[in-house]
Amino acid sequence: MKLPDTKFFLFSLLALLAAGAVLLPTLASQDRARLRSQVNLVNVLVSVTDEHHRPVADLSREQFALEEEGRAQKIDIFEPETQLPLDLALMIDASLSTQKEMESERAAASHFIHQVLRPGDGLALFEFDETVHQITRFSDDAAYLQNSLAHVVPGAGTSLYDALVLGSHALENRQGERRRVIILVTDAGETTSHADFDAARTAALEAGALLYTVVVRPSPGESGRNTAGEHALEAITDTTGGAIFIPESLQELPAIFSAIDRELRTQYRLAYYPAPRGRAGSFRAIEVKVPENYQARHRKGYFAGPE
Repeated sequence: MKLPDTKFFLFSLLALLAAGAVLLPTLASQDRARLRSQVNLVNVLVSVTDEHHRPVADLSREQFALEEEGRAQKIDIFEPETQLPLDLALMIDASLSTQKEMESERAAASHFIHQVLRPGDGLALFEFDETVHQITRFSDDAAYLQNSLAHVVPGAGTSLYDALVLGSHALENRQGERRRVIILVTDAGETTSHADFDAARTAALEAGALLYTVVVRPSPGESGRNTAGEHALEAITDTTGGAIFIPESLQELPAIFSAIDRELRTQYRLAYYPAPRGRAGSFRAIEVKVPENYQARHRKGYFAGPE
Protein backbone atom coordinates (compact mmCIF):
# COMPACT_ATOMS: atom_id res chain seq x y z
CA MET A 1 0.00 0.00 0.00
CA LYS A 2 1.35 3.40 -0.94
CA LEU A 3 1.74 5.75 2.04
CA PRO A 4 0.72 9.43 1.62
CA ASP A 5 3.45 11.91 0.92
CA THR A 6 4.84 13.12 4.28
CA LYS A 7 5.03 16.79 3.27
CA PHE A 8 1.48 16.73 1.91
CA PHE A 9 0.19 15.08 5.10
CA LEU A 10 1.89 17.63 7.34
CA PHE A 11 0.65 20.51 5.22
CA SER A 12 -2.93 19.21 5.41
CA LEU A 13 -2.68 18.72 9.17
CA LEU A 14 -1.40 22.27 9.68
CA ALA A 15 -4.21 23.61 7.51
CA LEU A 16 -6.82 21.79 9.60
CA LEU A 17 -5.32 23.05 12.85
CA ALA A 18 -5.23 26.60 11.52
CA ALA A 19 -8.89 26.38 10.49
CA GLY A 20 -9.80 25.06 13.94
CA ALA A 21 -7.86 27.84 15.61
CA VAL A 22 -9.96 30.35 13.67
CA LEU A 23 -13.24 28.50 14.22
CA LEU A 24 -12.95 27.84 17.97
CA PRO A 25 -12.65 31.52 19.00
CA THR A 26 -15.62 32.28 16.72
CA LEU A 27 -17.75 29.59 18.38
CA ALA A 28 -16.62 30.70 21.84
CA SER A 29 -17.54 34.29 20.94
CA GLN A 30 -20.99 33.17 19.77
CA ASP A 31 -21.52 31.22 23.00
CA ARG A 32 -20.54 34.27 25.06
CA ALA A 33 -22.92 36.45 23.05
CA ARG A 34 -25.78 34.01 23.61
CA LEU A 35 -25.00 33.87 27.34
CA ARG A 36 -24.89 37.66 27.60
CA SER A 37 -28.21 37.82 25.73
CA GLN A 38 -29.85 35.42 28.18
CA VAL A 39 -28.42 37.24 31.19
CA ASN A 40 -29.51 40.65 29.92
CA LEU A 41 -33.10 39.61 29.17
CA VAL A 42 -35.47 40.78 31.91
CA ASN A 43 -38.69 38.79 32.39
CA VAL A 44 -41.72 40.46 33.94
CA LEU A 45 -44.78 38.40 34.85
CA VAL A 46 -47.89 40.57 34.89
CA SER A 47 -51.26 39.79 36.43
CA VAL A 48 -54.03 42.05 35.10
CA THR A 49 -57.38 42.35 36.85
CA ASP A 50 -60.54 44.35 36.25
CA GLU A 51 -62.47 46.50 38.70
CA HIS A 52 -64.03 43.35 40.17
CA HIS A 53 -60.57 41.77 40.74
CA ARG A 54 -61.16 39.20 37.98
CA PRO A 55 -58.24 38.18 35.76
CA VAL A 56 -58.16 39.84 32.34
CA ALA A 57 -56.77 37.47 29.74
CA ASP A 58 -57.37 39.05 26.32
CA LEU A 59 -55.04 42.06 26.10
CA SER A 60 -52.65 42.59 23.19
CA ARG A 61 -49.00 43.62 23.22
CA GLU A 62 -49.99 47.14 22.14
CA GLN A 63 -52.06 47.60 25.31
CA PHE A 64 -48.98 47.32 27.52
CA ALA A 65 -46.36 49.99 28.16
CA LEU A 66 -43.20 49.05 30.05
CA GLU A 67 -40.68 51.39 31.66
CA GLU A 68 -37.40 50.89 33.54
CA GLU A 69 -36.22 53.76 35.69
CA GLY A 70 -38.76 55.95 33.90
CA ARG A 71 -37.50 55.10 30.38
CA ALA A 72 -39.75 53.35 27.89
CA GLN A 73 -38.56 49.88 26.92
CA LYS A 74 -39.24 47.78 23.83
CA ILE A 75 -41.16 44.59 24.68
CA ASP A 76 -39.14 41.92 22.90
CA ILE A 77 -41.16 38.90 24.06
CA PHE A 78 -44.90 38.93 24.69
CA GLU A 79 -46.88 35.89 25.81
CA PRO A 80 -50.56 36.62 26.52
CA GLU A 81 -50.87 33.44 28.60
CA THR A 82 -47.44 32.20 29.50
CA GLN A 83 -46.78 28.49 29.43
CA LEU A 84 -43.56 28.71 31.44
CA PRO A 85 -43.61 25.88 34.00
CA LEU A 86 -44.12 26.70 37.66
CA ASP A 87 -41.82 26.17 40.60
CA LEU A 88 -43.69 26.70 43.86
CA ALA A 89 -42.55 26.81 47.48
CA LEU A 90 -45.62 26.13 49.64
CA MET A 91 -44.74 27.35 53.13
CA ILE A 92 -46.95 26.46 56.10
CA ASP A 93 -46.69 28.27 59.44
CA ALA A 94 -46.43 25.51 62.08
CA SER A 95 -45.99 27.74 65.14
CA LEU A 96 -48.13 27.15 68.21
CA SER A 97 -50.32 30.15 67.42
CA THR A 98 -51.62 28.44 64.25
CA GLN A 99 -52.43 24.99 65.67
CA LYS A 100 -56.21 25.49 65.89
CA GLU A 101 -56.28 26.29 62.17
CA MET A 102 -53.84 23.59 61.06
CA GLU A 103 -56.34 20.97 59.88
CA SER A 104 -58.18 23.52 57.74
CA GLU A 105 -54.88 24.77 56.32
CA ARG A 106 -53.81 21.21 55.45
CA ALA A 107 -57.10 20.49 53.70
CA ALA A 108 -56.99 23.70 51.66
CA ALA A 109 -53.32 23.14 50.80
CA SER A 110 -54.06 19.57 49.67
CA HIS A 111 -56.80 20.82 47.34
CA PHE A 112 -54.48 23.51 45.97
CA ILE A 113 -51.71 21.00 45.24
CA HIS A 114 -54.14 18.84 43.27
CA GLN A 115 -55.51 21.88 41.45
CA VAL A 116 -52.39 23.81 40.52
CA LEU A 117 -49.82 21.19 39.49
CA ARG A 118 -49.25 20.32 35.83
CA PRO A 119 -46.70 17.84 34.44
CA GLY A 120 -43.29 19.52 34.48
CA ASP A 121 -44.15 21.87 37.35
CA GLY A 122 -42.37 21.51 40.68
CA LEU A 123 -43.76 22.12 44.17
CA ALA A 124 -41.85 21.74 47.42
CA LEU A 125 -43.48 21.79 50.85
CA PHE A 126 -41.92 23.74 53.72
CA GLU A 127 -42.90 24.19 57.34
CA PHE A 128 -41.60 26.87 59.65
CA ASP A 129 -41.74 27.52 63.38
CA GLU A 130 -38.59 28.62 65.21
CA THR A 131 -36.72 26.86 62.39
CA VAL A 132 -37.49 26.23 58.72
CA HIS A 133 -37.69 22.74 57.21
CA GLN A 134 -38.05 21.67 53.59
CA ILE A 135 -40.27 18.61 53.95
CA THR A 136 -40.30 17.47 50.31
CA ARG A 137 -38.23 17.77 47.17
CA PHE A 138 -39.65 19.74 44.25
CA SER A 139 -42.11 17.42 42.52
CA ASP A 140 -45.21 17.31 40.31
CA ASP A 141 -46.43 14.15 42.11
CA ALA A 142 -49.59 15.47 43.79
CA ALA A 143 -50.19 12.33 45.89
CA TYR A 144 -46.65 12.39 47.31
CA LEU A 145 -46.98 16.08 48.21
CA GLN A 146 -50.46 15.74 49.69
CA ASN A 147 -49.38 12.82 51.88
CA SER A 148 -46.40 14.87 53.07
CA LEU A 149 -48.72 17.50 54.57
CA ALA A 150 -49.14 15.14 57.53
CA HIS A 151 -45.49 15.82 58.39
CA VAL A 152 -46.24 19.46 59.24
CA VAL A 153 -45.95 19.31 63.04
CA PRO A 154 -46.27 21.98 65.77
CA GLY A 155 -43.32 24.08 66.84
CA ALA A 156 -42.85 27.08 69.09
CA GLY A 157 -41.64 30.37 67.57
CA THR A 158 -42.20 31.83 64.11
CA SER A 159 -39.21 32.44 61.81
CA LEU A 160 -41.22 34.15 59.10
CA TYR A 161 -38.39 36.11 57.44
CA ASP A 162 -36.08 33.09 57.57
CA ALA A 163 -38.78 31.10 55.76
CA LEU A 164 -38.97 33.67 52.97
CA VAL A 165 -35.19 33.71 52.58
CA LEU A 166 -34.91 29.91 52.46
CA GLY A 167 -37.85 29.54 50.09
CA SER A 168 -36.40 32.20 47.77
CA HIS A 169 -32.99 30.52 47.71
CA ALA A 170 -34.54 27.10 47.01
CA LEU A 171 -36.43 28.55 44.04
CA GLU A 172 -33.40 30.46 42.79
CA ASN A 173 -31.38 27.22 42.68
CA ARG A 174 -33.87 25.58 40.32
CA GLN A 175 -32.53 25.27 36.77
CA GLY A 176 -34.16 26.45 33.55
CA GLU A 177 -36.53 29.21 32.55
CA ARG A 178 -39.40 28.87 34.99
CA ARG A 179 -41.83 30.93 37.04
CA ARG A 180 -40.94 31.06 40.71
CA VAL A 181 -43.73 31.37 43.28
CA ILE A 182 -43.91 31.36 47.08
CA ILE A 183 -47.26 30.53 48.69
CA LEU A 184 -47.06 31.59 52.34
CA VAL A 185 -49.76 30.56 54.83
CA THR A 186 -49.23 32.28 58.19
CA ASP A 187 -50.78 34.30 60.99
CA ALA A 188 -48.14 37.02 60.24
CA GLY A 189 -46.44 36.78 63.61
CA GLU A 190 -42.63 37.07 63.51
CA THR A 191 -40.65 36.11 66.61
CA THR A 192 -37.47 34.12 65.99
CA SER A 193 -35.91 34.92 62.57
CA HIS A 194 -32.23 35.63 62.08
CA ALA A 195 -33.05 37.48 58.84
CA ASP A 196 -34.92 40.79 58.87
CA PHE A 197 -37.52 42.46 56.67
CA ASP A 198 -34.99 43.85 54.17
CA ALA A 199 -33.18 40.51 53.83
CA ALA A 200 -36.45 38.70 53.15
CA ARG A 201 -37.61 41.21 50.56
CA THR A 202 -34.21 41.28 48.84
CA ALA A 203 -34.05 37.47 48.69
CA ALA A 204 -37.47 37.29 47.02
CA LEU A 205 -36.51 39.98 44.48
CA GLU A 206 -33.17 38.36 43.68
CA ALA A 207 -34.94 35.04 43.08
CA GLY A 208 -37.55 36.72 40.88
CA ALA A 209 -40.21 35.04 43.03
CA LEU A 210 -43.86 36.08 43.22
CA LEU A 211 -45.16 36.00 46.78
CA TYR A 212 -48.77 35.07 47.51
CA THR A 213 -49.55 35.51 51.19
CA VAL A 214 -52.56 34.05 52.99
CA VAL A 215 -52.89 35.57 56.47
CA VAL A 216 -54.92 33.34 58.80
CA ARG A 217 -56.04 35.59 61.62
CA PRO A 218 -56.87 34.33 65.11
CA SER A 219 -60.54 33.54 65.68
CA PRO A 220 -62.59 36.27 67.43
CA GLY A 221 -62.16 34.65 70.83
CA GLU A 222 -58.35 34.73 70.66
CA SER A 223 -56.01 37.57 71.47
CA GLY A 224 -55.51 40.04 68.63
CA ARG A 225 -53.95 39.99 65.23
CA ASN A 226 -50.45 41.00 64.28
CA THR A 227 -51.05 44.20 62.31
CA ALA A 228 -47.34 45.05 62.10
CA GLY A 229 -46.60 41.63 60.64
CA GLU A 230 -49.48 41.97 58.17
CA HIS A 231 -48.19 45.34 56.96
CA ALA A 232 -44.66 43.96 56.54
CA LEU A 233 -45.92 40.99 54.52
CA GLU A 234 -48.14 43.26 52.44
CA ALA A 235 -45.10 45.39 51.55
CA ILE A 236 -42.99 42.38 50.51
CA THR A 237 -45.89 40.84 48.59
CA ASP A 238 -46.52 44.08 46.69
CA THR A 239 -42.84 44.45 45.79
CA THR A 240 -42.76 40.98 44.20
CA GLY A 241 -45.98 41.45 42.22
CA GLY A 242 -47.94 38.82 44.13
CA ALA A 243 -51.10 39.26 46.20
CA ILE A 244 -52.14 39.11 49.83
CA PHE A 245 -55.35 37.53 51.10
CA ILE A 246 -56.81 37.97 54.57
CA PRO A 247 -59.89 35.75 54.89
CA GLU A 248 -62.59 36.43 57.41
CA SER A 249 -62.96 32.70 58.07
CA LEU A 250 -61.15 29.45 57.30
CA GLN A 251 -64.00 28.46 54.99
CA GLU A 252 -62.62 30.99 52.49
CA LEU A 253 -59.28 29.19 52.08
CA PRO A 254 -60.33 26.91 49.18
CA ALA A 255 -61.67 29.90 47.22
CA ILE A 256 -58.44 31.83 47.87
CA PHE A 257 -56.27 28.98 46.62
CA SER A 258 -58.51 28.71 43.55
CA ALA A 259 -58.04 32.43 42.88
CA ILE A 260 -54.25 32.02 43.09
CA ASP A 261 -54.42 29.10 40.66
CA ARG A 262 -56.52 31.11 38.16
CA GLU A 263 -54.10 34.01 38.33
CA LEU A 264 -51.06 31.83 37.77
CA ARG A 265 -52.74 30.36 34.67
CA THR A 266 -53.63 33.74 33.14
CA GLN A 267 -50.39 35.68 33.58
CA TYR A 268 -48.80 37.72 30.82
CA ARG A 269 -45.08 37.40 30.23
CA LEU A 270 -43.25 40.52 29.06
CA ALA A 271 -39.50 40.38 28.41
CA TYR A 272 -37.08 43.07 27.29
CA TYR A 273 -33.41 43.98 26.94
CA PRO A 274 -32.84 47.06 29.14
CA ALA A 275 -31.72 50.20 27.37
CA PRO A 276 -29.57 51.49 28.92
CA ARG A 277 -28.26 48.65 31.07
CA GLY A 278 -27.96 49.37 34.76
CA ARG A 279 -24.75 49.13 36.72
CA ALA A 280 -24.14 45.60 38.02
CA GLY A 281 -25.84 45.09 41.38
CA SER A 282 -27.96 48.24 41.15
CA PHE A 283 -31.71 48.11 41.73
CA ARG A 284 -33.74 48.93 38.62
CA ALA A 285 -37.35 50.03 39.07
CA ILE A 286 -39.96 48.61 36.66
CA GLU A 287 -43.42 49.96 35.84
CA VAL A 288 -46.01 48.32 33.59
CA LYS A 289 -48.99 50.33 32.41
CA VAL A 290 -52.26 48.90 31.08
CA PRO A 291 -55.54 50.51 29.90
CA GLU A 292 -57.71 52.39 32.37
CA ASN A 293 -60.08 50.36 34.55
CA TYR A 294 -57.49 47.59 34.70
CA GLN A 295 -54.85 47.02 37.33
CA ALA A 296 -51.44 45.45 36.64
CA ARG A 297 -49.45 43.69 39.35
CA HIS A 298 -45.82 42.80 38.74
CA ARG A 299 -42.48 42.88 40.48
CA LYS A 300 -41.43 46.43 41.16
CA GLY A 301 -37.84 45.96 40.03
CA TYR A 302 -34.77 43.76 39.87
CA PHE A 303 -31.06 43.82 40.62
CA ALA A 304 -28.95 44.24 37.48
CA GLY A 305 -26.69 41.31 36.70
CA PRO A 306 -22.98 41.37 35.78
CA GLU A 307 -21.80 42.87 32.50
